[in-house]
Amino acid sequence: MNCRWCAVARRADRIESPIEGHELDVTDVQSCERFVAAAVGDGLDLLVNGAGLALGREPFDQSNEDDERTVLETNVNGLIRMTRLCLPHLRDGGHIVNIGSVAGRQAYPNGSLYVTSKFAVRGFTYALREDLLGRPIRITTVDPGLVETDFSRVRFRGDGEQARAVYEGVEAMRPQDIAECVLFAVTRPPHVNVDELVVKALAQSSGGRILRS
Repeated sequence: MNCRWCAVARRADRIESPIEGHELDVTDVQSCERFVAAAVGDGLDLLVNGAGLALGREPFDQSNEDDERTVLETNVNGLIRMTRLCLPHLRDGGHIVNIGSVAGRQAYPNGSLYVTSKFAVRGFTYALREDLLGRPIRITTVDPGLVETDFSRVRFRGDGEQARAVYEGVEAMRPQDIAECVLFAVTRPPHVNVDELVVKALAQSSGGRILRS
């Protein structure tokens, strides 16, 4: 069977070949609709909802409307929107994977909006599983802990020093580690649904507790 893989990002130039890259902003309804119309074609086998971000590490009483809107629109509404638009194209035997976080399982200080958004992702995944029961579509949520990516650079608004400090003194996971978890979930036999995978760095016991050297 010929497989066509598409990767999407707001910065499509960062997508490595030979994967087909598309520009997509999940917070923009028209951008999402254009992508689905252009890339889905005659059917879809796998949807991985991975867009997400956090902004700041301040207590909630220092939050602001713009940051709240950006985090919730990206992490929650964007994921829901892409699922709704892609679901009609998902073939029998298809799979939806939502990238959550350990923050959606246990709160930690000074991350209220991000924690809220990831609890919402987990709740939506649970509810969607109920709605699609009886259809040959599998649904998984993968909830990572500390992964060394640009996540912290975005959270700290481009402050490289603060971002680097997040990963100092601990062996964080790499994106490849999470990709392998997704691969495991989507390659189980058709009668098996991996509902949830929670994966942390060995030195991390919860979202807010990390042992550093």
